[in-house]
Amino acid sequence: MKTLIINIQELLQIRDASIQKVSGSDMKQLPSIKNAYLLIEDDCILDFGSMENCPKNDVDVNIDATGKVVLPAWCDSHTHIVYAGNRILEFVDRINGLTYEEIANRGGGILNSAKKINAISEEELFQQSKVRLEEIMSQGTGAVEIKSGYGLTVEGEIKMLRVIKKLAQNYPIKIKSTFLGAHAFPIDYKENHSGYIDLIINEMLPKIAQEDLADYIDAFCETGYFSVQETEQIMEAGKKYGLQAKIHVNQFNAINGIKACVKHNALSVDHLEVVTDEDIEALKNSDTMPVALPSCSYFISIPYTPARKIIDAGLPLALATDFNPGTTPSGNMNFVVATACIKMKMTPEEAINAATINGAYAMGIAKTHGSITKGKKANIIISKEVTSFYQLPYAFGSNLIDTVFIEGKIVQ
Repeated sequence: MKTLIINIQELLQIRDASIQKVSGSDMKQLPSIKNAYLLIEDDCILDFGSMENCPKNDVDVNIDATGKVVLPAWCDSHTHIVYAGNRILEFVDRINGLTYEEIANRGGGILNSAKKINAISEEELFQQSKVRLEEIMSQGTGAVEIKSGYGLTVEGEIKMLRVIKKLAQNYPIKIKSTFLGAHAFPIDYKENHSGYIDLIINEMLPKIAQEDLADYIDAFCETGYFSVQETEQIMEAGKKYGLQAKIHVNQFNAINGIKACVKHNALSVDHLEVVTDEDIEALKNSDTMPVALPSCSYFISIPYTPARKIIDAGLPLALATDFNPGTTPSGNMNFVVATACIKMKMTPEEAINAATINGAYAMGIAKTHGSITKGKKANIIISKEVTSFYQLPYAFGSNLIDTVFIEGKIVQ
């Protein structure tokens, strides 16, 4: 089946297949064609170019995009959207002055979500999670990474990962699965960290490998959670099962976790609300993608990732939602892009690069997703009529998406 989109006001993020990420000053460049066409065949991009070169051959579907912008669908490389229930009361607790740490010490936070996960069936967890997945697809997300980490037991972590796998089997969106057993220490292991790490390494990982349930491994490297040394143990164990690391790090404190992640060839380091000069130096000349999660900073009122410091140092940066029940109950990448521009002083060009091609790199799918490239998946967003693509982050409270294609099909 062939679909031809014509009269596109501006076709954004057109790239050669050899480009898999953009860094530093290159992030300010967003290659585009004005008055363009885009030709899709089945689930892939077949061709694109200026309207004066638009092919005349027959197609099955013809879409007129006069006045509209077309760009790749968002690639959200950090989410926790498989969870049970909600944590609305913690939202009110924060308004009343409690900190993240104080809520966690009262049994809230990750442990609260773990209690809910272990109390429901796998089917019920799937039913709750698919609603959130369908929502982000309608908002323009065409690829997503989903983490476990709210089970904190062998059974709970396996349950979450099976649900992620079932979502991937039932929806066209590209899903990458990350094992985050090292999200927090369960109450039973609060004083026995080595015992819980042994459980992760010797019981959880073999079962996950047996069922082929994960693509990556993660840990919350932070004061009061997993130390740098403990995180390194987790990364080393993941390597033995072919699981590259994607690590939560520098959310509240800089404890030299980034240097350790680079040493272990982590695919990404995520959060980075606190970044030192030493962290910047560690990331230079590495293959590790820094990932910012601005809607988390927005929701729990913590500092934003210093995007300008990172990009101006010549590094790449990706943007993701951190969609989770406690600190970011939203998977709206449009809001993430706008917030990056408004609060992190990223240009619209930088933010779109960070949310598409660099997001794809941060989940290991840059060869197939993240740009308008011949042969890549036909995951695209068609905007409503706009004056320019700058209007997308400018009108941050408006839904400016007209149509979303995922793998060549319109998301209904």
